[in-house]
This record gives sequence, C-alpha cells and structure tokens, in this order.
Amino acid sequence: MKITKYEHACFVVEDNGQVLVVDPGAYTTDFVVPSGVVAVVVTHEHPDHLDKTHLQAVVAANPDAIVIAHSDITSQLNDFKTQSVVAGEGIKVGNFALEFYGGTHATIYPELPPVANLGVLINGRIYYPGDSFALPERNVDVLALPVSAPWMKLSEAIDFAKAVNPKVIFPTHDAVLSDFGKGLPDRLVPSFVSNVEYKRLHEPLDV
Repeated sequence: MKITKYEHACFVVEDNGQVLVVDPGAYTTDFVVPSGVVAVVVTHEHPDHLDKTHLQAVVAANPDAIVIAHSDITSQLNDFKTQSVVAGEGIKVGNFALEFYGGTHATIYPELPPVANLGVLINGRIYYPGDSFALPERNVDVLALPVSAPWMKLSEAIDFAKAVNPKVIFPTHDAVLSDFGKGLPDRLVPSFVSNVEYKRLHEPLDV
C-alpha cells in the first residue's frame, strides 16, 4: 500500500491500483483528485474534514466511488452514493477492509454539542482516529496522529501514540500550525515515543 498525505487531515491510500480517500476537507487546499477511487471515508462532519466541493470532484472523476461515514453525515449527502457505518463495524470495499472505532468527537468545549466521529482502521494496518483519541483495540503498523487541534493537548497525542504503539507515525491535523510551529510536535513526539519511526510525509510512503 502507498500513503499520500495532503494538507491538514486528508490522506489517500493506494492498493493495487485502487484508492481510498480519507477526510478531504476545506483546509486541504493542495488536494489532487486521484483516479481509481473506490471510496471516500469521512470521519466526521466538521468542514476541515468534509468538503462537498472535494467530494464532487472525486465523484466526477470516479463515478462509482461511495462515501462511507456515520449516518449523521450520509443523511446530508443525498447527491452522492453513500454507505453508513457505526463504531464496531467492519466492511469491505474494493481492496480495502475497513474497521471503525470510537463514535464521538473529542470535547472542544462543554457547551458545544458533540458530533459523531469514527476512527478508521485500513486493511488492519493503518489507523486514523479522526478528531478523537479512540484506540483501535489491536496492534497497527501505521498511525496517522493528530498533533494540533482545539480539542487536544500535545501531551494527549503523545500518550495516545504510546498506547497505540505503532511501527510508524505520521503527523496529521496540523493546518492550524505554522510551518515553524509544526517543528514542535516533530521534535517532541519522537522524543517521548520510543521505538517508533516518526515521518512527516512530504513524499508518498510505501507500507
């Protein structure tokens, strides 16, 4: 499999010519629509993870692609082919086996109503929790680690990375940081999470 990371929370996974897109949101200004897309996974409904313009572009180039998300999201996407999923469910789409975890977005502020959020495990190897620190409940090879957000502290990200204990970590959810500021998690996470390869994905990663 090959992982290509775009700005903020978006990345794509390619496996034998088929592609899975994850969280193409409005903060992802460098997104390039791939060919061969079988599905788009949207972890939750916030616009930095869900942008209908990006979805429309994906479907225009890949008419058979489906959007996989919680029903709170799929109910808003009547113009797209969708499949609703819940935490604890596993499905297969094309070359991709997907398992979903968590269920609720991390708290931003107590007075803000929570939204549904699903972490996704891809082919048993790549895990991304969306906007949460929901554990995948199994060993994984690669962790897409949120490193900056209004709902988290960096210490929580470090503890989460330790708990998951993957082989490789790549940082995500970081459009709110300046280029200079991204150096902070890039220094601290690998300092405190041992025996893990930490990589900022400027180039595609083969796993």
